[in-house]
Amino acid sequence: MNLAGMRENIMGRNLCCWIVLASFASSNSALAQPGAGDQVKSEGQLVQDLSGYRWKLKRMRPGQGIREGLHELPQADIETLVWMPARVPGDVYTDLWKAGALDDPYFGRNSVKAQWVMYDEWWYSLQFNVSEDLSGKVVRLEFDGVDYGCEVWLNGHALGRHEGMFSPFSFDVSHLIDADKDWHKGRNMLMVKLDPPPQVNHKVAGLKTPWFGDYWRDLVPFGIWRPVRLVATGKVRVDDLYVKSKLNADGSADVEVEVTLENHSDRNCDVSLPITLQGQNFSGPQHTGKIQASVEPGLQTLKTSIPIDQPELWWPWDLGKPNLYTAKLRVEEGDEVHDRSKTTFGIRQIKMDWNPGFTRDEVSYPRTVKLNGKNHFIRSACWGGPPDIFVGRTSPKEYKTLIDLAKAANMNNIRIFGWHPPEIPEFYQYCDEVGLTVWQDVIPLGTANISQEKAFVERIYAEAEATIKERRNHPSLILIEGGEEAFLRASDPQFTKRFLEELGRRLQQHVDLPYVPDSPLTCPIAQSVGYKPKEAVHALSYFYSMGKWLMEDWYSSLDFPIVPELAITSVPSVESLKKFIPEDELWPPGPSWGHHWADFHRLRMQNFDTFGDQRTGSLEEFVAATQDAQGTIFQLSVEHFRRAKPRCSGIALCHFITYWPDMKWAIVDNYQQPKRSYRYVQRGYQPLLVNLQFDRRRWKQDETFIGKVWIVNDTYQEYNDCKIKLEVLDENSTRLHEQSMEVAHIRKDSSSELTEIHWKIAGQVETQFHIQLSLLDREGESLSQNQYMLLIGDQAEARNRMKAMGQEKSSSNNVFTYGNYYRYFPDMIQQNDNDWQSQTQMPRADLSAPE
Repeated sequence: MNLAGMRENIMGRNLCCWIVLASFASSNSALAQPGAGDQVKSEGQLVQDLSGYRWKLKRMRPGQGIREGLHELPQADIETLVWMPARVPGDVYTDLWKAGALDDPYFGRNSVKAQWVMYDEWWYSLQFNVSEDLSGKVVRLEFDGVDYGCEVWLNGHALGRHEGMFSPFSFDVSHLIDADKDWHKGRNMLMVKLDPPPQVNHKVAGLKTPWFGDYWRDLVPFGIWRPVRLVATGKVRVDDLYVKSKLNADGSADVEVEVTLENHSDRNCDVSLPITLQGQNFSGPQHTGKIQASVEPGLQTLKTSIPIDQPELWWPWDLGKPNLYTAKLRVEEGDEVHDRSKTTFGIRQIKMDWNPGFTRDEVSYPRTVKLNGKNHFIRSACWGGPPDIFVGRTSPKEYKTLIDLAKAANMNNIRIFGWHPPEIPEFYQYCDEVGLTVWQDVIPLGTANISQEKAFVERIYAEAEATIKERRNHPSLILIEGGEEAFLRASDPQFTKRFLEELGRRLQQHVDLPYVPDSPLTCPIAQSVGYKPKEAVHALSYFYSMGKWLMEDWYSSLDFPIVPELAITSVPSVESLKKFIPEDELWPPGPSWGHHWADFHRLRMQNFDTFGDQRTGSLEEFVAATQDAQGTIFQLSVEHFRRAKPRCSGIALCHFITYWPDMKWAIVDNYQQPKRSYRYVQRGYQPLLVNLQFDRRRWKQDETFIGKVWIVNDTYQEYNDCKIKLEVLDENSTRLHEQSMEVAHIRKDSSSELTEIHWKIAGQVETQFHIQLSLLDREGESLSQNQYMLLIGDQAEARNRMKAMGQEKSSSNNVFTYGNYYRYFPDMIQQNDNDWQSQTQMPRADLSAPE
């Protein structure tokens, strides 16, 4: 290949096309593949997406990159072509793994071997061409998010520094960008230096996702985790567009459009902003408005209100249709269009009611969500995301799969809690579209003991404000919180209270949503500063104090207005295990199980509680049992809380997913595969639910089983002339008993006990029996199905057995601490000062502990 051909080939690979936001047509297909080659020209705004696989990556010791002069490389320098390939959005670990510099950190115990990565700085470079004429334009380089600290150069010019994972930032590069149709005149070099990531959360809490907790090992993620783009506009650009609505008593709505403009010229600009509101996923009339103003240099916020007589409201899927609107506007000055913007929004109203049955001496905050005037009982799970802690491994397609799975599990809400970051736009988009509400800790404050330095606290407030402003147009976002278990660890609870309450005040200046300072607020430390004993419950004690109760003794004792966390663990499927556990460690389990947080004491104990047996006979038996145990505990607990409505107004399981392959909380594993427990949750979360209440799962062969039949209806549909069919089956699915019950009327938004049933066991089963319930409409069509597995056994004996196993667990924890998996692998433990047990083969977990 000759030199000219080589140049053409190199520049062709690095060419980034301009995507021009050309019109407000409903079809946006030209923009569906940023950087794919589509070019559309129009007046107004031009966007060049700099994301994708054109980036390069290089390792440097801290401070070495600047000493070597990497930031001064010429625009057309080919040196970076031999750097490692990289992708933006992404992360350093994934780029290194794909390049072969790392073994997969998710596999086995490889994450320990990857810790060297987080002690160096990493340079990302991008060579790109700009072929459009940008004369007279304001050109900005926009970063949606960098984790955590970075410095940026364009064409050798220092643009600035940014710290904070969640806040977007940008630079004016109008006088630095080279633009020309001639490739050698329109070439540019972008350099981004990533600092080594922080190692102490205390100093960055709220500004970065925590990298610790009992489902991750100490490997700190970092990278350019969100898109980068170049944006060119006229002198008056749209800085922010916020659309909110108010419902009126007559059924109409007022849509308030708030737009912040930035005038980059040195004069007042007399602008006109025509606005259109149009149904996005439904047919309806277009609504219009206009703002006219003289905009001074700098930032200025303008507002107008557009009335809609018959609005199509946004609803969660179980209460109605998730109707969405698109708001579009242009910034015009005479015949010139300076800029344009659009956003999706929904018309809906959120208010909070006090939960009946709790006094103001017991709770400080109302916990019942009223959405458009209807009670929205929250059937949720903590997201546990992002889908991968190394964000370069995931994609919007994976998000869509997971959101669809959440809805298919009958969830109507997702909770993003304070150990995990605010999510990418696609997450909220998919929730908007399918009708899932979002309950969110705005930034991750999964700790209390943040620095009290005033400047640092102000940085947290600023990060939170930027985060909520970016997401506030999404109608799915209905609840916001400040901290997560902050008071549990607070060394200065008075400061923590002031900080979290001020955080709420700052957030509510930007969004009209209910706010609670922390979850759960019921611990002694929170109560010491004035919060009440029944605020909420993190239903985690069955797991962390396992052995203290049988499951039904535990969940039946809980009585709270809302349950932000309900936790139990399980092991992924055998198929999924093979993807991250080495073959020689699969069974009996090797240390990689422990590294991925398998707690064999608790897994065996919850199996015993569920089945009367620890189920350790084979890999397949053990895995299935842990998932069925998780599902059983989730289902029975969920049904307990749902029967308590309206006294109780919501539940969030802990978790829906987790962000790497582990042996912990999720009901959908890291490979998007639902566990068996998913089906139990799906049953327990049916909006219309027939269910059975019983005070114990173990019955003797000479007893009469006693249970109560309930119907819980979270919908606003009423049902008449229904029937419930009940069947009792033995271990072999042979029917032992059958009876029917008439249900004349099922009220909307209700929970009702219907009848008590009695069945004489009379020695008809040896080990277990099953009860199936069917709710049928007047035509015999199924409205709800449910089922339960109960045991033949002695309840008192089982309680004693659980307590004994709990004592064994506690004794082990006292030696090794929670999370130290060496206890399960004797060959890994030093026996004395001089000798180690033989490690000629991989250590194995001992699962043969007596019951």
